[in-house]
Amino acid sequence: MKQIAFNDNWLCNGKAVTLPHDAQISEKRGKDVSNGGHGYFPGGLYTYEKTFTAPTEWEGKTILVEFEGVYKNATVSLNGKELCFHPYGYTGFFVELKGLNYGGSNTLTVVADNSKLPNSRWYSGSGIYRPVWLHICEKGGLRPESVKISTVSIDPAVIKIESPVSVKADVDGIVGKGMSFELTIPNAKLWSDEEPNLYTAKITAGEGDCVEIPFGIRKIEWSNKGLFINGKKTLLRGGCVHHDSGILGAATYAESEERRVRILKENGFNAIRSAHNPCSKAMLEACDRYGMYMMDETFDMWYNRKNPYDYGCDFETCWESDVTAMVERDYNHPSVILYSIGNEVGEPAEAKGLDYGRKMVELCHRLDASRPVTCGANLMIMGKTAKGNALYKDGEQPGGEQKPQKENGNASLMFNIIASFVGSGMNKSGNSKKIDEVTTPFLDSLDIAGYNYASGRYPLEEKAHPNRVVFGSETFPQDIWKNWQMVKKYPYLVGDFMWTSWDYLGEAGIGAWSYTGGMPFNRPYPWILAGAGVIDILGIPDGSCKYTATVWGLEQNPVIAVRPVNHPGVRVSKSIWRGTNAILSWSWANCEGNKAEVEVYSDQTQVELLLNGKTVGRQKVKECKALFKIKYAPGTLTAVAYDASGREVGRSELCSASGPFGIAVRPEKDAVKPGEIVYVPVNIEGANGLVESNADRKLTVTVEGGELLAFGSANPCTEEQYHTGSFTSYYGRALAVVRAGESGTVTVRVSGGNMNGTAEITVK
Repeated sequence: MKQIAFNDNWLCNGKAVTLPHDAQISEKRGKDVSNGGHGYFPGGLYTYEKTFTAPTEWEGKTILVEFEGVYKNATVSLNGKELCFHPYGYTGFFVELKGLNYGGSNTLTVVADNSKLPNSRWYSGSGIYRPVWLHICEKGGLRPESVKISTVSIDPAVIKIESPVSVKADVDGIVGKGMSFELTIPNAKLWSDEEPNLYTAKITAGEGDCVEIPFGIRKIEWSNKGLFINGKKTLLRGGCVHHDSGILGAATYAESEERRVRILKENGFNAIRSAHNPCSKAMLEACDRYGMYMMDETFDMWYNRKNPYDYGCDFETCWESDVTAMVERDYNHPSVILYSIGNEVGEPAEAKGLDYGRKMVELCHRLDASRPVTCGANLMIMGKTAKGNALYKDGEQPGGEQKPQKENGNASLMFNIIASFVGSGMNKSGNSKKIDEVTTPFLDSLDIAGYNYASGRYPLEEKAHPNRVVFGSETFPQDIWKNWQMVKKYPYLVGDFMWTSWDYLGEAGIGAWSYTGGMPFNRPYPWILAGAGVIDILGIPDGSCKYTATVWGLEQNPVIAVRPVNHPGVRVSKSIWRGTNAILSWSWANCEGNKAEVEVYSDQTQVELLLNGKTVGRQKVKECKALFKIKYAPGTLTAVAYDASGREVGRSELCSASGPFGIAVRPEKDAVKPGEIVYVPVNIEGANGLVESNADRKLTVTVEGGELLAFGSANPCTEEQYHTGSFTSYYGRALAVVRAGESGTVTVRVSGGNMNGTAEITVK
């Protein structure tokens, strides 16, 4: 088998594009075209075309095109003849190119219909937003993702290889043959989050088909004693992640996914929940390399729609093929340790939904017996469904016909309203015996039960359900200290996934702390970001992120974070999906004398805070945190941590930017390959190289020797758009994403506010 990237020379609605491509991100936003869930982006109908020549040597072979993701309702045609219709926007699919004109020209057409809104609770993107591949296979030979590699045992290390056709497999010179056989790997290095060792199996079928499959040797076990990877008890330090790529929109590049996984790992996470749909291949591959556990999720809804035109319209006819597509794709990735069959669905509280849930669990087990199956279960939602007060409910006509929701209906908005008023009290909403009775049949059908905002149940499960294994599949970031104490205490509680580890487009303002007032959900146009991530869309960690790492015991020294001091006298509107808006900065120009709230995170007994060498306070640490209220003055802010005996055990500092401000252009790589994506942070900095948080400018970027894919900041409320090349920095930071040309040098120039900055990247 030969695999060829099939991403160049496409047209989208007549305009030349290179895949992956998000057709929605450049659409004109407006308060009347969509809703806050979509980030106020309109939808549309997008027609992609690619004309190519099919060599005569392809004749007699099987020619497949693999689409990793098209949002949504994709119709694929070849030379005017329809070949395939694929509704779901998040599962990959293969199309056999039947009717090729061998030796001549062919036109492949893909129509993505994202015209009916709302169809998602977050920004979805539109079009062919993930890569496309051409597979040339021998007739009746090896097909992509048809070879399965599993771990039989780890001591000794034995793997099993299964294929629908007879193959020859070579792993480090150890060879096996057949359709199903085992190989013993001597002195094997196992795969885990701490040691992500990978092997490559070279698989050959017949005379020509050959594929190389990376895999890891690792064993998953779970019980009320805990989760064990290769026999070692493992606690999941998790974060939920949406699929979008920030300022790139939904377009999924391998470099972007690798960067995100790397930054998450650097900040202490060892697990990702792909919320609420299957993640990209590139993210799985990055998780394999970096040692990041993956909980891959199927759907955000089942047959009851959360929005009028969402996947609930297709669930009953497509769920089986889409679950199968995810499991078959994930099978050989060692990073995938959990399959999730849904998120906050109320259906399992009724007989029909419970039956669907059990069918999905059984299907996952049949396709892959090695991994546990879970679900992000919101016990409050299931309890309301059981009482006939379902938040998400279309109802049925005789014969099963669905009653449509109102055109502008948005059931998820109602849930967010309830959650905002209930607040952390939602954690106890599943504690009653009645809700326990309602949820038990479904939760007991899962291998591991995922609880969304139900931490109140954690201590109860030891007696109520002594054999149940649970984890927090979705939790408030500010609850991490309380939750993590329980994770460490209760063996059956195997981890925590906060909402969210990385900020995302859509669900406008749901997690933002705002100085302009308003309710903390569905904020009005021009809000665009959720504002819920402890890492922003540029990849910058905030105070919550460092607080979490401190709670996890991963910070050697105290960490200082400061709530913005440039809004004197203005009351901030808070959100329950965010514990603080503090950032890692003590550089606030023209804010002398303003009130400053300084948070210091430490797992020690006491911390002392000094400003320019003078002590401003010393406090006991409570739940790994101390809060100081002082007046801002530029200079150096120092935190010192003391143990129970009063001995200094660590210190850290934040300093102010000084000297004339300028634009610093800082590519994350000095040299790249042709066509590679490179991230280029753009900062407003003082002469001492420190970022200034209160001197933002409208910046304009130009690129020579490459292509500017996006430019923007983490501002959650703006009318500026990421494809224009002009954007205002936010707290001193912006980001450009550039695709390198074929050779030479990529030059990135940034100007704004009588300042200029330049950087060069070598292409080789």
